Amino acid sequence: MALLIIFVRLWRGPTQPDRIVAMDLIAVLTVGIIVATTAGTGRRGLLDAASLIALVGFMGTVAHTGYVLRAGSR
Repeated sequence: MALLIIFVRLWRGPTQPDRIVAMDLIAVLTVGIIVATTAGTGRRGLLDAASLIALVGFMGTVAHTGYVLRAGSR
């Protein structure tokens, strides 16, 4: 349910920072789902995927934030 609400926020915005926060929340919730699945099933291979998603999500948030800050200062 939370992912659905976040996708609506990502789609509708209304501002670029709203979309950045929505993308970050999608990454965080995805990592949480993967970690919970790993805890339930014991398949440790999924933790690699969770780490990768967390890293890419963080790097994407930093990149978009830098873009918004540079565009706002012009």
